Amino acid sequence: MFQETRQRLALWYTMVTAVLLLLFASGFYIYVRSTLIERIDDTLSHVAEVVQRSLVIEPLDTMPDHPLQLNLEASFRNNADSVEDDHIDLEWFSATGELLWSTLSDPIAVPLHPNLNGETVHLSDNQLLRQVTEPIRAGGQLLGYLRVSHPWFEVTKPTRQLVRDLALGMVLVIGAVATVGWFLSGLAIAPIRDSYQRLKQFTADASHELRNPIAVIQTNVQVALSEPEPDVQFQQNQLRVIERLTRRLGRLVDDLLFLARQDSNGLARQDTVDLDELVQEVVEEQQAIAAEKSISLNLQIQPPLREDGNYWVMGDRDQLMRLLVNLISNGIQYTSAQGSITLTLQQTRSTPPHFQIRVSDTGVGIAEDALPYIFDRFYRVDPARRHAGGGGAGLGLAIARAIVENHHGQIDVESEPGSGTSFIVSLPGQRAEAALLAKPVATPVKPI
Repeated sequence: MFQETRQRLALWYTMVTAVLLLLFASGFYIYVRSTLIERIDDTLSHVAEVVQRSLVIEPLDTMPDHPLQLNLEASFRNNADSVEDDHIDLEWFSATGELLWSTLSDPIAVPLHPNLNGETVHLSDNQLLRQVTEPIRAGGQLLGYLRVSHPWFEVTKPTRQLVRDLALGMVLVIGAVATVGWFLSGLAIAPIRDSYQRLKQFTADASHELRNPIAVIQTNVQVALSEPEPDVQFQQNQLRVIERLTRRLGRLVDDLLFLARQDSNGLARQDTVDLDELVQEVVEEQQAIAAEKSISLNLQIQPPLREDGNYWVMGDRDQLMRLLVNLISNGIQYTSAQGSITLTLQQTRSTPPHFQIRVSDTGVGIAEDALPYIFDRFYRVDPARRHAGGGGAGLGLAIARAIVENHHGQIDVESEPGSGTSFIVSLPGQRAEAALLAKPVATPVKPI
């Protein structure tokens, strides 16, 4: 499928380029051809003007008011000498259109068409001439017509060479564009191929995560229905299993819906959030869960560098809380008893200010080759880590990264197997003035 799409893209690149080149070559050819014709016409008109100034015009008799005539012998040279093929030929016609003199060895049977702009005539021997015919007047009297001719190959020869050069150039350019188009189409199709592969993997992983609990639910229901004399205690146990698996499916569906909404909508709310208050609230809520596994959960808030003394960020409070809960829950899951988890909040020395949240645990750690993939959806690390803390759907860290990206932040991980893991979240801080304007002001209530 992708190979066919790549071929189609490369073909479209080549076709569009070929059409554009054809249009350019056609326009360039027309421009050059018209320029050559215009130059030849200017040359013929200039020759006609020069010849006209050299004509010897005299009256028929000695009376000044008598008609004028052209002295052919005095005006034109003898045309008996041989000339080259690319010379300019002259013809003199009487006022009635009769040919009286010509430099052509064989007069051409072309009607007289007075045309100062020039015209192209076809001869019987497939020869072409470019001609300019100019009427000659003196004293208000039409003496005759002077026709100046030039061989057409002065235009056809360079234009034919131009056509060959343009054709060769187009072939070379189209070949180069086809090669480059194939390469560029490969680059363009690569992200689509990667997205498609991720979508296939995502669909397979989601199907696997949904298939197992659904199969267990179906098995428990079938077992419960197959009992001829159902035991109340047995049915309650089956219902507890079904209820537990249903809650697991519900959490999985909620996580999938959350990721889908983040991919399409991104961050919906923009409120001012106090990070110091938020982290304290999350740590208090997770203290009991950590205590059940005999894990100590500690909080360290360093004094901020900003003058107002607050950790203010713009974002969605619920999403930021979910981010911290996911990171702490991940640490609790993969930290053994008597271990510890430390959440540190501090401000980095950067401009504009950024706030850093570090969640460090003393758990089993993550192998170096698995670090680039832990934020992928449904990604599972090696069996040792999974067995150490149980298994989940593999969406917690993917959700964490989506939340951080929605808040224009960055999340990194540092870990060594057996030495624990640290997740570092960096969020852009909100300016003090803007935060004060965005903070809701409590209005005192007057006693009745």
